[in-house]
Amino acid sequence: MTNFSTSTPHDALFKSFLTHPGTARDFMEIHLPKDLRELCDLDSLKLESASFVDEKLRALHSDILWSVKTREGDGYIYVVIEHQSREDIHMAFRLMRYSMAVMQRHIEHDKRRPLPLVIPMLFYHGSRSPYPWSLCWLDEFAAPTTARKLYSAAFPAGGCHCRARRRDCAASQSRPVGVDPKAYSPARSDGAY
Repeated sequence: MTNFSTSTPHDALFKSFLTHPGTARDFMEIHLPKDLRELCDLDSLKLESASFVDEKLRALHSDILWSVKTREGDGYIYVVIEHQSREDIHMAFRLMRYSMAVMQRHIEHDKRRPLPLVIPMLFYHGSRSPYPWSLCWLDEFAAPTTARKLYSAAFPAGGCHCRARRRDCAASQSRPVGVDPKAYSPARSDGAY
């Protein structure tokens, strides 16, 4: 059996169990929502050797990463085991950060690869059930509706695509920031973020 260092023997045992494909599959069959279960080929689960939990937080959390084939391509199921029984109001943001780190690891060898789907899961054994804080990172913003709009659409982009040579460009002469609205074509014209 693999030796895991966590703050409690219970968590070390649970993490050890989750490194076995059959146990992990059973756990995911029980805890993944139906639409995500149907998206994933749980027979393709492969344990990955990686940890994304911040070093200073390892006494409070540990993690397990499984790669999985999905109907949409490569994917991962990322399980965070919370060793503390106290809830974290920013757990959803942390799960999102860890998911981004998994995506970064995935594309490091080939920048042209599409980003994989990463399904973050939290194993929590606190006294309050269900988990008392939202596990949607967008809910952590002061203005969740605006955050959803901003982070679910294309980001704003612009640039100066001058139609004239730089020295003749009105943008370089008439505006303090060097942009002439007539000499610039926006990246998007539909007004979306």
